[in-house]
Amino acid sequence: MTLSDIRDYIETLTQGTVYVGPIPDKPEKMVGVYNSKHQHDYKVAIGGPQLESYGTKYVTLLVHWNKSQRETEKAGKALFEAVRATRNATVNNETIKFILPVYDLQDIGVDDSGIYEMVIELAVIFEKKAMGGVCLNEGCIPTKTLLYSAKLLDNAKGAAKYGIAVPDGISFNLEKIIDRKDKVVKKLTGGVKQTVKSYGAELIEKEAVITGEDNGLIQILAGGEKYEVTYLLVCTGSDTVIPPIKGLSEIDYWTSKEALEMAALPKSLAIIGGGVIGMEFASFFNSMGVKVSVIEMMPEILGAMDKETSAMLRTEYQKRGINFQLNSKVIEVSPAGVTIEKAGKLSLIEADKVLVSVGRKANLNQVGLDKLKVEMVRNGVKVDEHMLTSHPKVYACGDITGYSMLAHTAIRESEVAINHILGVEDRMNYHCVPGVVYTNPELAGVGKTEEELKASGTSYHVQKLPMAYSGRFVAENETGNGLCKLILDEEDRIIGCHLLGNPASEIIVVAGIAVQYGYTVEEFQKTVFPHPTVGEIYHETLFA
Repeated sequence: MTLSDIRDYIETLTQGTVYVGPIPDKPEKMVGVYNSKHQHDYKVAIGGPQLESYGTKYVTLLVHWNKSQRETEKAGKALFEAVRATRNATVNNETIKFILPVYDLQDIGVDDSGIYEMVIELAVIFEKKAMGGVCLNEGCIPTKTLLYSAKLLDNAKGAAKYGIAVPDGISFNLEKIIDRKDKVVKKLTGGVKQTVKSYGAELIEKEAVITGEDNGLIQILAGGEKYEVTYLLVCTGSDTVIPPIKGLSEIDYWTSKEALEMAALPKSLAIIGGGVIGMEFASFFNSMGVKVSVIEMMPEILGAMDKETSAMLRTEYQKRGINFQLNSKVIEVSPAGVTIEKAGKLSLIEADKVLVSVGRKANLNQVGLDKLKVEMVRNGVKVDEHMLTSHPKVYACGDITGYSMLAHTAIRESEVAINHILGVEDRMNYHCVPGVVYTNPELAGVGKTEEELKASGTSYHVQKLPMAYSGRFVAENETGNGLCKLILDEEDRIIGCHLLGNPASEIIVVAGIAVQYGYTVEEFQKTVFPHPTVGEIYHETLFA
């Protein structure tokens, strides 16, 4: 390995002019990358004492180590190997980290995982549909936009309880509600695309397929063009599960995607599935005046979430007119509605429209992971705590793992994956990932549930209080109460929290931090909450 070899290799990578050699009269140890024009078209960092550098087309690579040619060559060789591997190099017990604008990291499909700012400079991103994936285009963002309109409508209906009169009555314009939803989605997807481009990443809006591996490089085909990559981050998201229900294919049913694109409200709606997505749509359509029925196979709505708060939420919506059919099996659908079996008896749930919401499945079709013999588990890609698959250069994040199908989980998973590629110590922890149901009132939870702990035989105890113990909550809620429930282990450490009441989605993160860092009740009690806030309910519950 010679300095000329290093120079040639770096020039090939950067397509620029490179100088490699000792720097006279520089006593400090230094490895740096500079551009004579110092323009910020992209950043290039090679770690150690000198962390920031610049580069455009012409990059000058300066290598110096202890002023000696021998040590300089040694450092250069380590740097060369680091560039080849896109990892860290160690020279004289010092760590050299680097990032260069090369195609050493790819991302096939972008749901909500995204890529780190530093590493996105290395990225080519393939996306066959729209930036932002399911969450931004047909999931989290459009549904929350609709739900906010519904919440304002609910508030207007209850305005008299707060001393507010609405002189001309309450009404809404569905077309404008849908138009606003589309406008929000367009604004945010455009923002994501612009952000990616601003970091210097190349965006290829075509379907990408893994075709194999050759000489240690992963082969990708997109739009007829071939790409060779060293590392691969796969986050192709998920698709709606369509169950094999008799008659379903013969009617014009909705999934969440079609429900978000509706042009008119049905008079009645049967929702098959009482999970998070089903309940959020039930909340929206109930607020809009639609007669809603929710059909659920399990004894309670919201799947694995806390049963006590789930039952309280269901009771609240029963009062508002939603018909819940629990422990019910769907036998058949028809233009007349949904036929269910409950306690051995058949009955028809009449509905003008049927919404299927029984879950999602990892999108593994036509990705090409089989070409790399990537191992699967359950209904997704098997990964370790670093999000690394069974292939040493392939990572998977988001719904494709089939594990925690939440946008914020995917974001954290991608950070872990990128850190591992860069040699930064990091591990995925699913124990402190919050789950939220954006109904009105909201429901949220993090950590262990009572049901989970009972099933495992783990000892625990509970401290809980109605949300009415928060002055701010009482001041802002005339239409209902809620609950704050903390679950503690034998050492009084907080291992779970479950909330019902607005704004649960905003304050659950406080409990998530307590769970993540293993706070005891005594430690958490010392946290000062501003007054008056709904978040003070934690402080009250800790002293309950």
